[in-house]
Amino acid sequence: MFGKKQKKNYYDKGTNLFWLDEAEPEYSIYDFDNYRYHKGPNVQVGNIYPAMYAKTFFDGMKEEGHEGIINLVRSAWAGSQRYGALVWSGDIDSSFKSLRNQFSIGLNMGLAGIPWWTTDIGGFHGGYPDDPSFRECIVRWFQFGAFCSVFRLHGDREPHSEPLGTSGGGLRDSGADNEVWSYGEEAYNIFKKYMTIRENLRPYITKLMVEAHQDGTPPMRPLFYDFPKDKEAWDIEDTYMFGPDILVAPIFYEGERSRKLYLPEGQVWKDVNTHKTYEGGQFIECSAPLESIPVFLREGSELSVNLLKNKNITSLRGVRKWIISKI
Repeated sequence: MFGKKQKKNYYDKGTNLFWLDEAEPEYSIYDFDNYRYHKGPNVQVGNIYPAMYAKTFFDGMKEEGHEGIINLVRSAWAGSQRYGALVWSGDIDSSFKSLRNQFSIGLNMGLAGIPWWTTDIGGFHGGYPDDPSFRECIVRWFQFGAFCSVFRLHGDREPHSEPLGTSGGGLRDSGADNEVWSYGEEAYNIFKKYMTIRENLRPYITKLMVEAHQDGTPPMRPLFYDFPKDKEAWDIEDTYMFGPDILVAPIFYEGERSRKLYLPEGQVWKDVNTHKTYEGGQFIECSAPLESIPVFLREGSELSVNLLKNKNITSLRGVRKWIISKI
């Protein structure tokens, strides 16, 4: 049954998409044998918790006649996708190491049957907007995020401000600025570029989401998903396909300005950044200046290289107006 408080205070007032935080059993002491639920001990039923959490809202919204239900949820388990779970990977560390972990998590989530997945771009815990090292990390994360199932910026930045009051919500301090214009002009221009790319890809991404809804096809997937006969593709763990036509090679290490990558055989691939074409079935060394990551288009696709360029927004005021127009 849809909670009376949620219905009265949110749904009836027009809220039809929920951010369901802490959607897993969270304890101060992780001694799982000691915790019991109606259905049994945590060691037997704990993983059901996030799926049932999502189902609670799904069933209630469905009962209210809502269609196309989807909610942002912090945890998931097998079957959560039935209940409109758009999963994010939780309150993660703000570091390149964490970025590398998110890459693996996203691909595995898709293969596990949960296609709608996202991450806090830049990580959640820590990260100083004025720190050059963190600026590089969030830039690389943002570039990766533009080619994820869901593209979103979130995080608890440092340093925190002082609390605004002595009671209620005023007791809590607040993180530092985390808008795209909070990281300096160089980072802002890169963010702007990849926001425009994402917007240009909207029709392509819409098709990917339809496929995900109809048959569970993950929008982001390992190379072997699209190229199962290519033996080399099964061993590639640092490059992926975003749909059938876009190959993405993120940058995972601080200071890295080039990287080796594999292009699947049986195809001709066009480098979006240089317009050079390459026969598949080979490893190549690819340049990766801070402003771009290696991205390739499969020849014969309907996508144009121009869709992955940024020539539309030229000022800070322009990007603010552009963001507001999309809300």
